[in-house]
Amino acid sequence: MVARKHPQYTHGLRVLLTGFDPFGGDTVNPSWQIAQALHGRQVAGHRVVAAQLPTVFDESIEELKRLLVHYRPSLVLCLGQAGGRAALSLERVAININDARMADNQGQQPVDTPVAAHGPSAYFSTLPIKAMCLALNQAGISAEISQTAGTFVCNHVFYGLMHALARRKGLRGGFVHVPWLPDQGEPSMPLAQMVQGVRLALHCALTTAQDVSLGGGAIS
Repeated sequence: MVARKHPQYTHGLRVLLTGFDPFGGDTVNPSWQIAQALHGRQVAGHRVVAAQLPTVFDESIEELKRLLVHYRPSLVLCLGQAGGRAALSLERVAININDARMADNQGQQPVDTPVAAHGPSAYFSTLPIKAMCLALNQAGISAEISQTAGTFVCNHVFYGLMHALARRKGLRGGFVHVPWLPDQGEPSMPLAQMVQGVRLALHCALTTAQDVSLGGGAIS
């Protein structure tokens, strides 16, 4: 599949930025469009390397593991589409469950299965999500802390990423959900604004050693 070929950036400091292919009948996925737009950019002394993950259980994590070995990045940020959200959603926690209310791109629909059979119940993002959220909102880009990454392939990849990074000391990673593009429906966010927001989020993550103490919880 041409879109998932690994770009040949193999030297220097790198950020791995992933997006997904379209799913659920859509012809585009903004997460991949954002990643493509930032591919090759320099952010805080790091080159961004973009790669596409398949919206497929298990295969998506296997592809992510290959990317981690191939690029040996300094930081990893995975992006996913979340129709119905109006802001860039910085995910706090990944849970060890697959519970798909729709089929993935290969027709799989796991219900109540673990992402990792012997993994912990959950992992928290190791990115400074509060500082990232603050920076985005101060720049006029709608952002929020999210307490759930869902139970579809996005959470599956988020959990798989953090499970892999638990064995890699010093390598930080996390997940951000992005809204629809305007032509996909409402609420939405223009692509240029999302690209700007993800670039700013990456810069903050790369330059912030310790997160800020800032309210970002939810009542329900």
